[in-house]
Amino acid sequence: MRPFSSIFSKRATASPLFVFLFALLLCSSQAFAFQQDEETDGKFKQYKGEVFDESSNKPLVFATLSVEGTNISTITNTEGDFLLKIPEDITDGIVVVSFLGYKNKSIPLSELKPNKNKISLAVSVTELSEVNINAPKDAAALVRETLARKGDNYFDDPTLMTAFYRETIKKRRKNVSLSEAVVNIYKTPYSSVRKDAVELYKARKSTDYSKLDTVALKLQGGPFNTLYVDIMKYPEYIFSTESIYDYRFTFSRSTRINDKLIFVIKFNQLETIEEPLYKGELFIDVENKTLTSAIYTLNITDREKAARLFVRRKPAKVDVWPTEVAYRVDYREKGGKWYYGYSNVLLEFKVDWEDKLFNSVYSMTAEMAVTDWEKNVTGELPKTRERLKKSIILSDEAIGFSDPDFWGQYNIIEPEKSIESAIRKIQRQLRRAKPKGGASAQ
Repeated sequence: MRPFSSIFSKRATASPLFVFLFALLLCSSQAFAFQQDEETDGKFKQYKGEVFDESSNKPLVFATLSVEGTNISTITNTEGDFLLKIPEDITDGIVVVSFLGYKNKSIPLSELKPNKNKISLAVSVTELSEVNINAPKDAAALVRETLARKGDNYFDDPTLMTAFYRETIKKRRKNVSLSEAVVNIYKTPYSSVRKDAVELYKARKSTDYSKLDTVALKLQGGPFNTLYVDIMKYPEYIFSTESIYDYRFTFSRSTRINDKLIFVIKFNQLETIEEPLYKGELFIDVENKTLTSAIYTLNITDREKAARLFVRRKPAKVDVWPTEVAYRVDYREKGGKWYYGYSNVLLEFKVDWEDKLFNSVYSMTAEMAVTDWEKNVTGELPKTRERLKKSIILSDEAIGFSDPDFWGQYNIIEPEKSIESAIRKIQRQLRRAKPKGGASAQ
């Protein structure tokens, strides 16, 4: 298998940030006990529904639903659908529905139905009079200026980060496989072309191959899938010097997030471009010309082209193609400098067997959140043999880094809960994950 960086062509017309490996499952003895069985499911009440834009009725991808005062939360998929699991002993509470740039909505738990909940959110709009009159009037020029100022507005020192990473595979609504890891990220300055290095600290996995038909699905790239969503560090994967002119940028609206005036800029590929590119929204701080968040999807207009981008290997009698691919990245600010804080990648795809009447529908999610960071005073990267390879398959590597004592009593994996909830559960262990003491990123 070729290194991750050489899989795609140099021109960044469509450089998906992660790929998939398909292989026949040859032996059922490879299966692991999945730690969320039907008995566990029976202790929860489920609420299903969708979250969408109040004006356009478009689904909101990666909208968050959380129960106030608890660690219970979930996010919507690429169709805006959600599945929220609540322990049976919680009979009262408020569900807060939120999405970047929209007004939050609070819903009493008692008002939710088991199925077909429809939740609309209204855009949070700032009056034009509040907008700095000196802000660029050209959306494309603002995006180019923001990318050009990454050396001024983002970390300019080598940084050692601790992050929590999780990847999940689901067959329709059923959890099939989940891997979690604590990694050390050796982040190079944003002004540097030198790539970041990743070191695996702890990992664990849980897979039920009996739910995977006769195919074992594996995600290639591990934490690099989420790390490369850092647009400001790796613009070449979406807005290279050449490909940025393949997009149309337009001002969508202005809003306020954490008391900062934010321009929301929509982008989509030009109609004359045939190769699949991206569409979405960029959230740019007006005053500092800083990208604070981005939410976008891959344009999938040609099924065969999309399949070639993502499927590394598959059985001969199986067709596999993605139906939705979505990305999100959030940045945090500390001492006037911004840095990568969280990212999420979601792929939904179909598997069509030649001798079967119905398709199988799968989804894969990879997400990572930085928990702590400190300056990497020496600027040194780990030795080559200690670094994760960009072609890593975490579910295979997890065995060698499994440590039940590290995970402690939290040996029940709960994919429906947010990654922030998982981080809170093992915060003490995460602090031990740092090779040195350092300041918290929170």
